[in-house]
Formats: sequence, structure tokens, C-alpha cells
Amino acid sequence: MFEATKIHLKEALRSLYSSKQRSLLTMIGVVIGVSSMIAMVSTGLIVQAEALRRFEAQGTDVLTITKRVESRKAAKTAITLEDALGLNGLPAVASTAPFLVSSGQVPLPGRNLDVRLFGVTESFAGIRELEAEEGRFISDLDRRRYFCVIGADVAGAMRGAGVPPRLGSTVMVGEVLYTLLGVLRESPRRSFGGIDANKAVFIPFATAQRVFPAPELENVLVRMGRGVGHEDATAQVREYFRLKPKAPEIDVISPLQLIEQMRSQMQLITLLLGAVGGISLLVGGLGVMNVMMATVSERRLEIGIKRALGARRRDVRWQFLLESLILSMFGGVLGIALGLGAAYLISNRNGWAFLVSLEAVGLGFGITVGTGLFFGFYPAWLAARLDPIVALRGK
Repeated sequence: MFEATKIHLKEALRSLYSSKQRSLLTMIGVVIGVSSMIAMVSTGLIVQAEALRRFEAQGTDVLTITKRVESRKAAKTAITLEDALGLNGLPAVASTAPFLVSSGQVPLPGRNLDVRLFGVTESFAGIRELEAEEGRFISDLDRRRYFCVIGADVAGAMRGAGVPPRLGSTVMVGEVLYTLLGVLRESPRRSFGGIDANKAVFIPFATAQRVFPAPELENVLVRMGRGVGHEDATAQVREYFRLKPKAPEIDVISPLQLIEQMRSQMQLITLLLGAVGGISLLVGGLGVMNVMMATVSERRLEIGIKRALGARRRDVRWQFLLESLILSMFGGVLGIALGLGAAYLISNRNGWAFLVSLEAVGLGFGITVGTGLFFGFYPAWLAARLDPIVALRGK
């Protein structure tokens, strides 16, 4: 059996080599199909891993409390600072950080820098894990003072414009002048619940209530106590606001919930990308089948001679099936390499961590082998069914 397979393999390689150009063009179709599928699936998995990493970096022990959209229309219901700070009395809560959000511009020579302006309490830095590179963060003792702390990107933009930030100097945001208290280190958590601390300016909470056009409190960060599950913490927070007579309806968002939602969404996107790549592979498989059909038609005389010399139908069938399989396998290996290379370039260009999914590589190679067998079987079956007498006549 081994000797017969070895002979069939040599014959298949000889036949493919004798028509190098056709074999190469056929293989290119498979390469394109496999590489596109591997590139799309791998990129999808890399994006999924990157998105999950960013969500997990936010900290799975932090809840975000927001005023529900329907409640925002009811002017009489609002989250008060006292209500927010009162959350500290719950068994599941370790600390809270209410904050106000607005937008503004920092005027620089030649342009205005758009920034997000946050009114915060001292506890915000601890929950958000912000560290000062120079100076200090906002303190609860800075109540109603026109002080500010700027993020790393804001400081970098000021240095690039020739106005480096200096502690004690004034920084204009919008039409208000603030005294600079500190400059933050670059935060690895570039997006934390929609808050990019690197591009932000922080001022005292009470000051924000005076200068913001819409000073109503709608957001509170809550750090859960050690060993507390997010279900228990969420239930306690909801019950706390439910018992408040004038408290609005709220939404409590847990990073774990966001992570699960993101994981399911990204898996669906990855499947869709794989399906698109699979269509390209299907086109490549049809190309293999078309070429093999033409090959069978052109080599009728060769088939007739082999049959006349004693070759069995299964020998002919195996030779053509091996030719199809070899084309697909070689194209699959090259396609996998090109697909992974494309995924690496995409991840490297975007600053993502590159990873190789053995499942995607194994699936790609398995589909390639299946393509060669599936699309090569019918031409091989036709070749084996040829009548040797008719084949020798060239009809």
C-alpha cells in the first residue's frame, strides 16, 4: 500500500511539474483564498483580544453608575453629591467618585486644543488609578478653588506648542483661568468608561458646579470592596437609590458585563470575517476543480495508455486526487504564511499585541485539505471512469 501511494505521489508531482505555469496559476487562487480567510480571522481574534484587554484594564472591581436616559428628562430627579457620597456606607462599596463632564478648549499658539473637562473629588484619582508626574491631584480641600490638573497628552501638546506647563502658572480652558496644580503620568488605561485621562483637564467638583453650563450630576464611579461580587454590589446600589424619595432611575454598569457583551459581539464579527474569507477560498477551490477537469480532458490518451497497461481505476483516481490535494496543500501553506504576515502588519501598524491562533491555522489547513479532496474528487472520478478504448482513440 505504501509503495503504491509513493508511486502515485511521484506521478502526481511529475504531472504538476510538467505544467508548471498552470499549476502555479491554480495554486494562486488557493493562496488568495486561504490568506484572506486567515488574515481576516486572525485580525478579528487580535482585535477581540485587544478590546477585551482594554476592558479588563479598566478594573473589574469598578462599577459605573449613570442616570438613566428617561430620568434625564425629569428635571426634579437628580443624583445629589450627598447621595453619591452616601454610597460609601454600603457594605459592598469601598469608595465612590462622583464626577461632572464638560468640554472645552485650551488656546495654544496657532490652534485650540480640544479637551474633556472633569469636575472631580479627591477619590477619583484612587479609583481611576491616576498618578501625578509633577505636583499633585485635586484635593477635597480645593473646594471652589480655580485649580486644575492636566493629562499627559495635554501637557505634551503644550510643550509642542512652545508653552510648557509649569506648576503655579495659569491655564485657560474655555474662558476660565485655572492655576495648574499638577501634571499626570501617561495613563495605560487610555479609555476608562469613556474617560481618557491623558486628554483631560481635572478641576474641583464644586468649581465645576459653578462654571459648567450643565452642572447636574449624572455619573458616579464606585470601587467595590475586596471579595465582593458585582451582582451583590449592583443589587445594593440599586436598592440604595430605590429607597431615596427623589433619586432618579439609574443604570449600574459592570466591566464584567461589558466584557461578556464585547466577547460575544467580537466572536460574531470574527465568524462573519471567516465566512467572507471562506467565500474567497470557495472561489479558489472552484478554480482547482476547473483546472483538473481541463487536465482530465487533455490527458485522455495518457489515461487510456495507463489503463491498457494494467492500471486500475483506483490508481487513476488516486493520481488525479493527489494532484488536486497537492495543489491545495501547497497553496494552503503559502496562504497561511501570507495571512499571518498580513495580520502581523495590521496589528503592528495599530500597536496591537500580535498573536497566532493555532485554531485558526489548523482550521485553515484543514479546510484547504478538504477543499482539495472535495473539488478534486469529481475530476478524479471522471478520469477513473474513462473507457480505455475510447481514451486511446482520443475521443
